[in-house]
Amino acid sequence: MAANPQFLKYVDDHQDDYIKRLSDAVAIASVSGNLSYVKDVEAMGEYLVQQLTALGATVEKRGIGKHTLEGKEVDLPPVIIGQVGNDPKKKTLLVYGHYDVQPALKEDGWLYPPFELTPDPKGSGKLYGRGATDDKGPVLGWINVLEAHKNLGIELPVNLKMCFEGMEENGSVNLDKFIESEKDKFFSGVDCMCISDNYWLDTKTPCLTYGLRGINYYEIKINGPDRDLHSGVFGGTVHEPMTDLIALMSKLVTPTGEILIPGVKEMIAPLTDDEKAKFEAIHFSMSDIHGAVGGDVTISNDTVKTLMGRMRNPSLSLHGIEGAFSAPGSKTVIPCQVKGKFSIRLVPNLTVAGVTEHVVKYVKEEFAKLGSKNTCDVYLTHGGEPWIADPNHYSYRAAHKATEAVYGQTPDYTREGGSIPVTLDFANILNLNVLLLPVGRGDDGAHSTNEKIDTSNYINGTKLLGSYMYELAAISKD
Repeated sequence: MAANPQFLKYVDDHQDDYIKRLSDAVAIASVSGNLSYVKDVEAMGEYLVQQLTALGATVEKRGIGKHTLEGKEVDLPPVIIGQVGNDPKKKTLLVYGHYDVQPALKEDGWLYPPFELTPDPKGSGKLYGRGATDDKGPVLGWINVLEAHKNLGIELPVNLKMCFEGMEENGSVNLDKFIESEKDKFFSGVDCMCISDNYWLDTKTPCLTYGLRGINYYEIKINGPDRDLHSGVFGGTVHEPMTDLIALMSKLVTPTGEILIPGVKEMIAPLTDDEKAKFEAIHFSMSDIHGAVGGDVTISNDTVKTLMGRMRNPSLSLHGIEGAFSAPGSKTVIPCQVKGKFSIRLVPNLTVAGVTEHVVKYVKEEFAKLGSKNTCDVYLTHGGEPWIADPNHYSYRAAHKATEAVYGQTPDYTREGGSIPVTLDFANILNLNVLLLPVGRGDDGAHSTNEKIDTSNYINGTKLLGSYMYELAAISKD
């Protein structure tokens, strides 16, 4: 079912109104990780409540407990839940987004004040502002869709349930408990789910995302003498913790990215023909990644191998050493304790527990080979499982049709190298197929200075979300 032409025309005719709405939202500095902005996060939640209520949604603001922020116990930002329609003959779609943002200060290198939505004066259509693409633009896309239908007097083609949180940028604390507690209440009767909190792979090709890598973050702690030592006095006489640590970290991964921990590669799910075909079909050139990283430093020059290295295969990255001297100048200290930090990105069949078992066993065996009198401990600091959805599910087929209708292009099917932990919570707790339907482009700079969304993506993204609902309503579940 193609989207109602009146809806599409309404979106075009009200572009300025939608940009004003985004400007109003960006002006609310809803930074969830800073005590100074607690009231702003609350204000942004209230803004959504008012917007949704005015558009006829049934809305509730739900408290989900407290947390400690900068040493002070404060209420967690509320979860905003809303519903439009309860027709048993229609499919029920659940959508998620977040109304909190990353910190941003003009002096960090922003071209314009980060909490003032600023159109590019060169006329490129870029709209700069913190949260413009992550995730206020996409959240307001759903509200724009509701407004168009209400003002046109047209029923939504599906029942719509919405869940918007204010803690995504600070760990989504207690959201999993909330989902579990509402599984048979607010979230009951949902057929499928859509999240718009990721981005196109490039700046030209819309995509549907059906997988996310998980992550295990580890520390190796080496303890030696009970104090830092002078290398001129004690160098050559003691087992140095830093030397032990460097030896161990050098045995985790090769310069070409090969993970050296036995048992990890063997856990990777076999590559299917369908999967390989989806990677081969992605619109991607090596220049895209060269531009993203600022030079030709890729391990492979093959596009499919590069894409699979980014999305499908596990990777091990070394992140830093705590306790070592790193300031400018020269200091001849032997640190008494150091911690090496590294992570492994997980893919299907690599579980948090299974990989950790291999890591701990291997590091301890390698440490024993050093013959050091120091002590070694290796442990997981946090972990998140990988996620993959069925890209042939009817929700993905509906999004495919909607993308073709709005953009005139076949979407790429991608998997993200990073993690969106709430995706897994919703998928597992509610047993749902989750579609990741990005609105923004690959160069939007989410979390970075000069975050932006292109006007065309914001407006066409609104059309895409609405068109997806029409296609979802019409498509068979078979």
